[in-house]
Amino acid sequence: MHIDGRTGGLCRPRRIAALALLCAAPLLQAQGLSHRPDAIWRHGFEAASAGPFSDAEAARFLNQATFGATLGDIQHLRQVGYETWFAEQFAEAPSYQAPFLDWAGQTAGVYQQQRLEAWLINSVGLYDPSNPPRVHKDQLRQRVAFALSEIFVVSDQNPGLELQAWATASWYDMLAANAFGRYRDLLEGVTLHPAMGVYLSMVGNRKPDTTLNIRPDENYAREILQLFSIGLKQLDANGLPVLVAGQPVPTYNQNTVRGFAHVFTGWNFNDCSTAAYPDCVGDYHAPESSAMRDPMLPFEAYHDTTTAKQLLVYPNVALPGGLLQPGGTARQELTAALDNIAAHPNVGPFIARQLIQRLVTSNPSPAYVGRVAAVFNDVAARGDLRAVIKAVLLDVEARYGYSGVNTDRYGKLREPWLKLVQLWRITAPRSVNGRINLLINPSQSYGQAPLRSPSVFNFFRPGFQQPGEIRDLGLVSPEFQIATDTMLVATPNDLDWRIFYFYVGSSYSYAQDPDQLLMDYAATLNPLAADPAALVERLNLLLMSGQMSPFMRDVLVTRLTALTNANGGRDRVQHALYLVLNSPEYSIQK
Repeated sequence: MHIDGRTGGLCRPRRIAALALLCAAPLLQAQGLSHRPDAIWRHGFEAASAGPFSDAEAARFLNQATFGATLGDIQHLRQVGYETWFAEQFAEAPSYQAPFLDWAGQTAGVYQQQRLEAWLINSVGLYDPSNPPRVHKDQLRQRVAFALSEIFVVSDQNPGLELQAWATASWYDMLAANAFGRYRDLLEGVTLHPAMGVYLSMVGNRKPDTTLNIRPDENYAREILQLFSIGLKQLDANGLPVLVAGQPVPTYNQNTVRGFAHVFTGWNFNDCSTAAYPDCVGDYHAPESSAMRDPMLPFEAYHDTTTAKQLLVYPNVALPGGLLQPGGTARQELTAALDNIAAHPNVGPFIARQLIQRLVTSNPSPAYVGRVAAVFNDVAARGDLRAVIKAVLLDVEARYGYSGVNTDRYGKLREPWLKLVQLWRITAPRSVNGRINLLINPSQSYGQAPLRSPSVFNFFRPGFQQPGEIRDLGLVSPEFQIATDTMLVATPNDLDWRIFYFYVGSSYSYAQDPDQLLMDYAATLNPLAADPAALVERLNLLLMSGQMSPFMRDVLVTRLTALTNANGGRDRVQHALYLVLNSPEYSIQK
């Protein structure tokens, strides 16, 4: 039992319903119903990129490549196939957040809430009141941008960015714009964006001055290497650590960090001047100012031109010994340094593994990582993220899933925030005025929200190991890092609140506000409620890609059949949504 502080009521009935999934276990086990997910696999001569050959296969692909399958998207993918779908998505007009903020700012203040509103409109695929009658359809780009935002981290929790919604919105737009481009271009966009300049203190970085006891700031230099490109250990072509005498080999040392720190001197906001350079960092910039949205500019007077800079050393490195000789301009040295990073052999497997983790599975096989890294390393198009994303999603391990690898080690914990997004994707939500008021900070209920990480290390580390069986098996479980005791209660509570109170026709007081996103059950799921088995199968397809176990299916049908089909089917639909979204089986994306 728990108390819902927002409604002042007891949510015990739903808790009892959820417990039914466990309480019925002994009886159903006695009947021989399996707890294992239904497998999606097939044998034949077709490549993994062929098809999809069933609605379940289409749904599973879409639940990896987008923020959630819909019936319309499944039908379309079945019609056109994977290759045409990719071509369509690559050609789809990008959805950006800054234009929405420009529109919203004409009548009211703009804060991070409005940025999250723009993110939801773009990512859920809602009607855009700032650009009617557009409905955003670039699902693949938005999904990849979200994955990139958890690798190249900037957060509005930084005091310098908290009130700079345009800065964080334009940062996300930069990731979206580069999602299908070259990694090297993305790395430059990341490096010169003022949001990153503020977040990792590169903006206003200065050459050494012994008189003033000034040394170049090493913050960004350290993180671009550790988190954004190559990691701490040398990797082989499959992303496994290279061992010498049984020990991993470091990719760089403090001299390397110091060298890059000296390279990253002399950059500041684009409205700064040489005379004002030392003070520009602390100046107030209007949130809508281009200084917080457009790339930083070089100021040669503050760039270190006298120091030889130690960069990365690796086989066939372009710079002899990885040493950047003095005398270059700020832009010349930045170009050389980013080229030096982007050409490192670690980048392909390092980025490949993290993209696979964000979209497909937490513990990809070395061969899977190697195949994607090989695409990244293509000589003619190194770092082509468009090709890399296709390789991630069309790989045999992505498409055939656990049927081709160890079934107990495949999959990933769904990010809690994306549970809510997927719920909205399948229930045709809308508000009276097209706006969205979340009412509460989603970080309080989901432990995350776009660009709201507590640190540069994201909400969770790619190498996090949940203590116990996962760690003992040598596996990683990134998303489990935010599956805290608090969040394991808060997330179901918030989903309960939204499912049972925010729907078209609700009499709940908060649901009367014109900016409340209300789910349209009558137009989507209510017609199926008269047949509990059909309702369960629809949710099985959309939310679980047809992988619901016989055990879970039987429990849900039994529970829903016991409920009176009241309110035009809404009662059964709400209970079904709540039970599926909070079930262990749904929580693990397979």
